[in-house]
Amino acid sequence: MKPLLIIRLGEPPPNVREARGDFEAWIEAAMQHVISRFEVVNVPAGEALPVPEDLAGVVITGSASMVSERADWSEETAEWLAEAMRFDLPMLGICYGHQLIAHALGGEVGPNPNGREIGTVSLRLQAKGDALLGELSSETLVQTSHSEAVLRLPQEAVGLGETDLDPNHVYRIGDRIWGVQFHPEFDQAIMRGYIEARREALVEEGLEPALLLDQCADSESAAALLARFGGLVRGFDLS
Repeated sequence: MKPLLIIRLGEPPPNVREARGDFEAWIEAAMQHVISRFEVVNVPAGEALPVPEDLAGVVITGSASMVSERADWSEETAEWLAEAMRFDLPMLGICYGHQLIAHALGGEVGPNPNGREIGTVSLRLQAKGDALLGELSSETLVQTSHSEAVLRLPQEAVGLGETDLDPNHVYRIGDRIWGVQFHPEFDQAIMRGYIEARREALVEEGLEPALLLDQCADSESAAALLARFGGLVRGFDLS
């Protein structure tokens, strides 16, 4: 089987990274029973993206950066994603990755007019029959942390889910590409670490870190999403 590519676009806050490692470790751990080969490319560090036809699928991680900043590495990754779509690769964009896929296809990304969304929140899905999300309940808990959002979906995208602060929280493009603003790779402890790391900014924005911490909860259904995506990648791969 060809490898699954993890495009790493950032890293967790220092307190979380020290305790739990990097994004790719969490993603690989969730998929290890269905995917045997991974390739990780740290794009902001200058590592080059591989040839798309050599891959079985792609996961694009989150980042503390902002898509609207149009950093060179981000724009180059968006161009690569648009090109890779020509090869019918299964893709899962998480948080920043979710936004970057939308941007690559002409959607609009910018500061969320409803403000920062962070913590364990309720996601409302309209995804019955969807290959990746169809098994989730119509309302499920997810972990999220973002200040920007997809303000307008690409023409090709179908909206599948929303939260109170983000109407475009989940979408699908075709039958092999998904964007999820939430973090299926986060557990409750990681989510708490993010809130602690952002504590000062949250207070300045009028949010209550203590309340957000108290509301944190694990979500087995959201956590299973990565393994389900890995299974779809394995099924699509013909190598």
